[in-house]
Amino acid sequence: MHRSFPFILAVVLATMPLAINDLCFAQAPQKPEPQTGTAHAESETAIPEEKVSTSEHVLTLNGRAVKYLATAGTLLLNDESGKPYGSMFYVAYTEKGVQDEKTRPVTFLYNGGPGAASLWLHMGSVGPVRVETDSPQPTGPPPYRLVDNQYSLLDKTDLVFVDAVGTGFSRPVGKATEKDFAGVDQDIRAFDRFITRYITVNERWNSPKFLMGESYGTTRSAALADALQGDGIPCNGVILVSTILNYGIHSPGFDERFIGNLPSYAAIAYYHNKLPQKPSDLKSFLEEVRAFARGPYADALSQGDNLSKQQADAIAAKVSAYTGLPAQYVKEANLRVDPSRFRKELLRGEEEILGRYDARFEGTDVDAAGETPGYDPSDTGISGAFVGAFHDYLARDLRYETKETYLPVARDVIRSWEWKHRTPNGDELQLPYVAGDLADAMRKNPKLKVFSANGLFDLATPFFLTEFDLSHMNLDPKLRQNVQFGYYPAGHMIYLNVEALKQLKNDLDGFYAATLH
Repeated sequence: MHRSFPFILAVVLATMPLAINDLCFAQAPQKPEPQTGTAHAESETAIPEEKVSTSEHVLTLNGRAVKYLATAGTLLLNDESGKPYGSMFYVAYTEKGVQDEKTRPVTFLYNGGPGAASLWLHMGSVGPVRVETDSPQPTGPPPYRLVDNQYSLLDKTDLVFVDAVGTGFSRPVGKATEKDFAGVDQDIRAFDRFITRYITVNERWNSPKFLMGESYGTTRSAALADALQGDGIPCNGVILVSTILNYGIHSPGFDERFIGNLPSYAAIAYYHNKLPQKPSDLKSFLEEVRAFARGPYADALSQGDNLSKQQADAIAAKVSAYTGLPAQYVKEANLRVDPSRFRKELLRGEEEILGRYDARFEGTDVDAAGETPGYDPSDTGISGAFVGAFHDYLARDLRYETKETYLPVARDVIRSWEWKHRTPNGDELQLPYVAGDLADAMRKNPKLKVFSANGLFDLATPFFLTEFDLSHMNLDPKLRQNVQFGYYPAGHMIYLNVEALKQLKNDLDGFYAATLH
């Protein structure tokens, strides 16, 4: 979070089925798409007209005045019978006066949740404007300040920010309900149809196409790239921001998540000066922690209850040295420290808790004795600024008028989310694993490039787990070089650290240039 994960992944882990038996792959023939709505809608919602509000603006980037058109609007999605079943809201930024509009790159951006609107990426990352925050300190009440974004990608690509159905102004229509969109594959299908509709209406079929998702938006992107490929819409690039590609690792009895969290704990302890002997170089230190995590630590956890006391003591001491946690605390946690416990324990002596989405953030709790934090200061510290600034921007700058209420987070969507996912080979998974979908798209489109952006202080989607997933896609050696990584001194919302945003902009400039070469 940001709301792509704030509130949201916590609810995910509380509501998704986690029994080990649920992780088995179910072999089943490919099923046809379900007919929309009639089984669970007693009345129809009126089909709204597609509407747009356009305005002209100028942004100066690297000394060049970029004239652009901002279009806030809706597009209708048709179901398999050709009837409208959804209306999706978007804001598109398209440069004016380009030499060849048909071959100008276009990037589709969205947050995740599931159940989060795109305003977080929209107001903070690579759009033409951004809201200033006091991160990593909490941002106070209004007024908030919107500024021209010197780190926008508008000089490289047109940008289309899209809200999932049930968020923003996107809604089910006709006989459809939110159930027709509240699921892994249902959501992918809707975004596939939106992108197809957008490039048709705006004559962008020949434009290079990029996907940029954050958090659950990376889950969507990995599978969406493969779905679009199957529809004859190959992507040029996929940008994964704070990635989660495998929900199965959160199941009880699986130690991968503890192994994957350890380097993030070390980075956070480094940031807060909690290491007994703080190394001079963070990068080399994290390489050392990675080696320990995948080696002695993973081996110790794999032994389970058979691990000897002497081995447990030695591993606990090493974990303590890398994370700043007391060795006795690590032993009492059976060497497996959950992120929520880490957030409470690291600064317990100062009576401070850490943020989950961004552990640079600190806050005070109701008491200092609890086991886990009562809230996430990295969520509460920025949400008001993003929501307030976006509403003001929507009315004053984009001039978009509607009677609908903009929903930054659809809180009920995640509770009814269907987590099943059908893989490219037709297997049905009970929890989504989509690195295989991305690999399938890369094999079928060998020029597809992937950029993975990772915050070092993110406890929602730890960077070491992302490295694991992207290095286990069974790719041919020539395809492996199509996957690039970027690391930033930030959390889940990398762009909250303006220096990290500057670095991200530079990295993405290079990614677009290399991909389009």
